[in-house]
Amino acid sequence: MHHSGFVALIGRPNVGKSTLINALLGEKVAIISDRPQTTRNQIRAVLTRPEEQIIFIDTPGLHKPKHLLGTKMVKMAESTLQEVDLVSFIVEAHHPPGQGDRYIAEILEKAHCPLLLVLNKSDLTSPKTLADNKKLYSQLCSFQAIFTLSALCGDNLTAYLDAVSELMPEGPQYYPPEMITDQPERFIAAEIIREKVIQLTRQEIPFSIAVVIEEMKMRERKDLLDVRAEIFVERKSQVGIIVGKGGLLLKEIGTRARQELEALFGEKIFMDLRVKVKKDWRNREEELRRLGYR
Repeated sequence: MHHSGFVALIGRPNVGKSTLINALLGEKVAIISDRPQTTRNQIRAVLTRPEEQIIFIDTPGLHKPKHLLGTKMVKMAESTLQEVDLVSFIVEAHHPPGQGDRYIAEILEKAHCPLLLVLNKSDLTSPKTLADNKKLYSQLCSFQAIFTLSALCGDNLTAYLDAVSELMPEGPQYYPPEMITDQPERFIAAEIIREKVIQLTRQEIPFSIAVVIEEMKMRERKDLLDVRAEIFVERKSQVGIIVGKGGLLLKEIGTRARQELEALFGEKIFMDLRVKVKKDWRNREEELRRLGYR
């Protein structure tokens, strides 16, 4: 008898959904940072074991959108609830419920599947605060089970994963056992580059950038993968920030992305990064479609 199913991770921005996905799989599937709204797309992470396959779906954080891109991200997260067998509501253990958490709880009450509550970042709080917050969060929804864990430290992941496994219905193996994500290599490369920009730039930049892989192909000698990518920003002043003095920051972004992608793809990579201005792209439907945000 084989079990399989889809598990949505839902929560506010920056509560650790992507970190939890990576910890559960023991591999980096989703990019992470300490900036909110890092995840913009629905990312499927596949965990295959002898008698089961669990597909975790990392969703953009639910928030009050300030532009068209944000609206699309919220709709994407909400629509995921209709496609899954289980929903995990991820919250921060060291903070009590806020208005955003209550808004999400109202949405989750309409889900037609079991709900799990996960208090993440338990390493950042005291036992008393953890117990108090656990009680407050438990009152928001009808949860089948409640877990406290730290995705970053790896604490209590086994109990959560065992509970998820118990709730998976009978089903087929949807993906080959060696596959850990259904995202194409171009998407992965663009996300890794975007992650490095987020890590190396000032606060206002991460929200205004998008990365598109214009070309990704092996050279004729078959020993070098050419990756040509464009980093889009909304204002001309942001170009100089990303490029840096004498082009040093852009070079560092490219070096970090190249090193990680070489380890991931198992190929030597030549990376060519360009920075271009696309004014107000987050509010332009045609640009969002070109960038893959439907």
